[in-house]
Amino acid sequence: MITVNMHQAKTNLSQLVQAVEQRGETILLCRNGRPVAKLMPNDATTVDHFRKEPRLAGQFLEDPAAPLPAEAWPDPKP
Repeated sequence: MITVNMHQAKTNLSQLVQAVEQRGETILLCRNGRPVAKLMPNDATTVDHFRKEPRLAGQFLEDPAAPLPAEAWPDPKP
């Protein structure tokens, strides 16, 4: 795993993405020394996780990054 701060990530984004694509690296992005996000290789399960939820089947998501409404989330287990 490669750990970089946000400034390094902005400056070297192309190289970081290349490391993910070519070597399967996972990049940990940090802000003020605290981890905030991961950049990692994509696989089919990551892309289609919304389509596997029966309550979301057939729905078109305008913006996949937009928050889902509360009714789209499964009920929490007691």
